[in-house]
Amino acid sequence: MVLKFSKFLSLTTSLAILASGVAQADNMEDLIAAAKAEGTLTTIALPHSWCNYGGVIAAFKAKYGLEVNELNPNASSGDEIEAIKANKDNTGPQAPDVIDVGLSFGPAAKKDGLIQAYKVSTWDSIPDSVKDADGFWYGDYYGVLALGSNKDFVAEAPTSFADLKDPKFKNSISIQGDPRTGNSTMMTVYAAGISTGAAAGGDAATAGIAYYKDLKASGNLVAANGNAQNLTQGATPIIADWDYNILAMRDKLAGNPPVEVTIPTDAVIAGVYVQAISAYAPHPNAAKLWMEFLYSDEGQIEYLKGYCHPIRFNDMNARNVIPAEIMEKLPDAASYANAIFPSLEEQSAAKAVVADTWATEMGAQ
Repeated sequence: MVLKFSKFLSLTTSLAILASGVAQADNMEDLIAAAKAEGTLTTIALPHSWCNYGGVIAAFKAKYGLEVNELNPNASSGDEIEAIKANKDNTGPQAPDVIDVGLSFGPAAKKDGLIQAYKVSTWDSIPDSVKDADGFWYGDYYGVLALGSNKDFVAEAPTSFADLKDPKFKNSISIQGDPRTGNSTMMTVYAAGISTGAAAGGDAATAGIAYYKDLKASGNLVAANGNAQNLTQGATPIIADWDYNILAMRDKLAGNPPVEVTIPTDAVIAGVYVQAISAYAPHPNAAKLWMEFLYSDEGQIEYLKGYCHPIRFNDMNARNVIPAEIMEKLPDAASYANAIFPSLEEQSAAKAVVADTWATEMGAQ
């Protein structure tokens, strides 16, 4: 049952919390009380199987006793933004309090006045490169491009993009599809370019295309898409994808076949999602409490259970607060220490290069 404290919470305290912008350790009790007075948090686009959101939501409810109204779990980032726009004047159950969207949607939502500023108490441990300086949006978790190897076909798994050039991997390597239409594939090309020492942005894309052109000419790159079926059957025994996808696939296969997951040592490229609070949130204090939970050690560990790297991973790993049983399921933690978060400008420049030159260089249709 939801515990409501509206009879005991002063209007002054509620207004102070709403206006504060930042929750400090000494007013968390007031924030919790204000959130419980609202009684409900409304989320959107949080499928339970994605990043362990089922566990995240259950832990939040158990900790604070709030109800969680879950809208359209399979909505896209664009759908989330449209839900805010469509419910500006609606405080009912269809109005989301919080959103979890791709990186580019954060700055755009701020520009359009759709989100409000709030800095969580762990703000300083969120990397500056993945948060808005004013607190309107901030990264919550990320994936890192990884290599998955079918050990029935690959005796020694590659640990870098440089390794993939070895003749022993002839007819073994694939990417997911066309980098002109798929973000993970585009970022794989980008990562390959970074591994050569190319500068971030368009230069990395140019170098990445040249890398895959050489890989194709050597016979190491195969035409089939790098997906779970082709990996399992050995048609493409080495694939590249976000680590959380390959790690989840590894677990699902349960050793049939055995899959080894490695993070390329010469290019640790991360793709980040961000959180924000709707400017029109019907439950602003519940939204702030949700943020505090997500960015606490407890909430960040819930993300890691679903193989989505929490944005505060390096800070938590340095403090040795991540349970050993979780760390044992991951590639070497040191692999993530030098993760690179390409900016929106760098990604846009890379996408433009890929769009213009991939087909001509690779002979693609």
